[in-house]
Amino acid sequence: MSNEAALIAAAKNGSASAFSDLVRSYREGLLRFLLTRSSSYADAEDALQDTLINAYRYLNSYDPRWRFSTWLYRIAINNAAKNYTPPTIEIGELSDAENDPLLHCIAASERSNLWLTARRLFSDEVYAAMWLRYVEDMSVKDISSVLERSVSWTKVNLLRGRKALDADLNRETAANERKAYG
Repeated sequence: MSNEAALIAAAKNGSASAFSDLVRSYREGLLRFLLTRSSSYADAEDALQDTLINAYRYLNSYDPRWRFSTWLYRIAINNAAKNYTPPTIEIGELSDAENDPLLHCIAASERSNLWLTARRLFSDEVYAAMWLRYVEDMSVKDISSVLERSVSWTKVNLLRGRKALDADLNRETAANERKAYG
């Protein structure tokens, strides 16, 4: 029996310390993931807390045929979805954006940030799939379980996501080169 399986068994038998040990290694990754699905850091922390409470409360429903991390991320997605409201202000919508050089710097740095670009390009589900694959290093099968989508959907959207990011970043690189070399 693996250490994780032993901790799950002990936690199912009521050991709060075993549960704490079990989720300790997932906390940082879950918080990072929830930050991408929350309106603020506080909302992400709240969703993390709700995730851990729900995981403890429903631990007896965990099926060991699946990876524990998959089950935990599914709970996290459900908790984040309850509290998420997408930001409504875009940089271009700010009142004096044309005259503020700081806003131009922010806009340029956003375009060069891969995950901000992905956030702009993709739906929440596709963004989550990309994040789980390339940041959390989850398998396609586990991502499919977390997102409650088919393996085919996951593979297709990961491929489309990579192509869309590549096209967008190449378009931006070409535009920057044209500016630099006039």
